[in-house]
Amino acid sequence: MTGLGTARFRSAEARDLEAVHALEVASFSDPWPLAGFRELLDQSHVDFDVAESETGELLGYLVALRAADEAEVANLAVHANARRGGIGRALLDAFLARAPAAGVRAVYLEVRESNLAARALYASRGFVQAGRRRQYYRKPVEDALILRRAL
Repeated sequence: MTGLGTARFRSAEARDLEAVHALEVASFSDPWPLAGFRELLDQSHVDFDVAESETGELLGYLVALRAADEAEVANLAVHANARRGGIGRALLDAFLARAPAAGVRAVYLEVRESNLAARALYASRGFVQAGRRRQYYRKPVEDALILRRAL
């Protein structure tokens, strides 16, 4: 795997879905189904971006859903061997930079309370806690912190 210096960022395509789903399964205890990712392609209210190495290996992906003047970062994952290399930060920053042009004024997301690395990333990008969803996550059951960033 590689770090940010050699990563390419682009919109997800059908050819990415198997690798995205494999990363989803490796990253989350309650993964989305492959069909869920397939349904996101070519939706005008969805930002679905991938980062890939120079050899075309998937390094990470981001899914964000837009509605009215809000957006939700629904999913962000980085391959274990590419973590701490700036991939997640770059995917998030790219979305945050273009969201205002789509009319987005606030971005929300949920994060496991115990996911300190993700929480640190989001805090570094100006997200603040806006609420809590009790027992939101399964496998294991855990609260979700609702984070918000105004744009």
